[in-house]
Amino acid sequence: MTPRLRVLAGTSLSHMETITDLVNTNKSHKLSSDLFDGEIVAHIKGMTDEDGNLRDSEYFSREERQGVTWSIQVQGRFQESFSSDDILFGNTFDHPLKLPWGTSAVLKFMNYIDPTLQHDLTSQAKPWALSPLISTMPHFAHKRSCLVDAAELTTSFPPVESLEDSTEELHLTMFDDNKNLSSPSSSTSSLSSSSASSDISSSSAKSSASAKLRQAFRSKKSRSQSGSPHPNFREEVKHLEDASQRRSYFAVEEHRKAVTFGPDDLVTTDFCYGFINFTPTLSLQLPGGLSFDLMRYWDGQPVRFVCCERKRGDDASGEPWGRVFWCIAIEVVDDA
Repeated sequence: MTPRLRVLAGTSLSHMETITDLVNTNKSHKLSSDLFDGEIVAHIKGMTDEDGNLRDSEYFSREERQGVTWSIQVQGRFQESFSSDDILFGNTFDHPLKLPWGTSAVLKFMNYIDPTLQHDLTSQAKPWALSPLISTMPHFAHKRSCLVDAAELTTSFPPVESLEDSTEELHLTMFDDNKNLSSPSSSTSSLSSSSASSDISSSSAKSSASAKLRQAFRSKKSRSQSGSPHPNFREEVKHLEDASQRRSYFAVEEHRKAVTFGPDDLVTTDFCYGFINFTPTLSLQLPGGLSFDLMRYWDGQPVRFVCCERKRGDDASGEPWGRVFWCIAIEVVDDA
């Protein structure tokens, strides 16, 4: 029997609202707090209503989303300035997990998908698995909100077409050698821009660009380790052509720390994959035919996706993670 699901969303773990009726409707739920202002949309393949009727979504029929079984789309602005290295996304839990045999294979698979993943899933307090949002998101778009038409800000989400990477303006957030961030906004008037050149050519084919990016990463790592001056990243970021290049580039901590998101930055993400199925039962399927019936290990905890701040050294909250920007939880409803 297909499990019945309940979906909740909010800007803190303790204050979430039920958004089950919005799932698969392409209608958004508002997110607003002192830290983040935006909207969230959820799609879950195989979702049924309380009467057991399938609630389908055209999202899953799109050619570019074939094989996807769930999607969490978010658009918004961070109300304070945060380094992209300190903006994390992943799963958090309130109680220890009952981990199945083969968990090591699952973690290897997750690290293959996202080499920046860090976790403590065996914690006897509050397990977690988190990655920098900019490097873990399969689809990521950024705009300077002061450069976006006001009408677009109110009508463009959720997008009619599937989100694709868009990072053309991302270089405006980055540090240059011995300089501050570049920003056209009056709210960050102390920030300056730079026009330094790069060895990466935009006229090359995509495969050639990828090779040059990889070489640049290796050279940069070598220079950094030798103690030479901080390299200029802005021109390199201008030439990130797709999600694969963006994720590879920001897998480097130094690159993430060069980017700061704040009130002037409109960020849109789509976290979507196909290795979790919700029908005919809740299951995890990995390449090679390895499958886990998650219902056998479910202890009642929701599957919770959280965008949060990296835990600071002076954080006395006792949580393994920092302040929460937004979160969404998927629960299995027990009708017994």
